[in-house]
Amino acid sequence: MKTFRLEVLTPERQFFDGEVEQIIVEACDGRLAVLAGHAPMVAPLADGTLVLRQSGQERRAFHSMGFLEVRPDRVLVFAQACEWPEEIDENRARAAYEKATEELRQRQSILEHRHSQLSLSRAMARLRLKR
Repeated sequence: MKTFRLEVLTPERQFFDGEVEQIIVEACDGRLAVLAGHAPMVAPLADGTLVLRQSGQERRAFHSMGFLEVRPDRVLVFAQACEWPEEIDENRARAAYEKATEELRQRQSILEHRHSQLSLSRAMARLRLKR
């Protein structure tokens, strides 16, 4: 299977840089898979699971909101956060989930409500990947 160069960047670090056969990300309107030779495009990302296929092996990671850019020479993923399962603190993710769930039960402004929804989404994506 053909490969292409993938770079995954966060504000803190270069999460991944290497040759892959396929990448699957959680875009805002559903899952998006990219193979070598994909047409150039840009897509916004939602919180979810990043799946990398290298040498027939899959590796999964959590990715937060950001965007994906497919270029003729490589694919770039820019995300606020990206973590391998072993980097996820399950207790912290569970606490964030419980806090966001409780915040959603309370009366909030529209902005606070949206912030709580985003926090809940990130916590749920981390916990799904950890399991």
